[in-house]
Amino acid sequence: FWLKLLWTTAFTPFLLPSARASKMVIKTDLCAYTEYRIYPGHGEKFIAKDAKVHFFINAKADALFHQRIKPVKLRWTQAWRRMNKKGKVEEGGKKKTRRAQKFQKAIVGLSLDDLKKKKAQKPELRQAREAAAKEAKQRSAQKKPAMKAAVPKGKADKGAKLPKGGGAPKAGKDFKGKK
Repeated sequence: FWLKLLWTTAFTPFLLPSARASKMVIKTDLCAYTEYRIYPGHGEKFIAKDAKVHFFINAKADALFHQRIKPVKLRWTQAWRRMNKKGKVEEGGKKKTRRAQKFQKAIVGLSLDDLKKKKAQKPELRQAREAAAKEAKQRSAQKKPAMKAAVPKGKADKGAKLPKGGGAPKAGKDFKGKK
């Protein structure tokens, strides 16, 4: 019994060559139209004027290519399946989108500590400061019109002398260009 077991394990590689041999590699091409595999001895080869080589799986694919029918519009092509998301199993549903985390940066003229202090202030104090700032803006706005009125009228009306049409010649009798 032991002798038989030893003999079979020792000579198995010699007896069963198909068990230890790797698979034979066959060179296949892809169809330029359908994207199916073309095995040796099958298909058609087309060489264009610009020396580009196209392999087609059959005459149907060749004819459709030369009619310039897009493979995306034919349901049986791989291009259509890819466009319509067919065949591939989703690996985990939808991708999770990351939400942007809120992050506070210092503003020019205000450090991060100053910003935090302003936020921590009571709303009444903040409103009082904002009201004071608005008043200051209104005062400065009232001063500007008074300064414009002080400018002499002759110098302020320089832009009024230009014609309304933008200065281009009118296309009338004297016009010699294309209408």
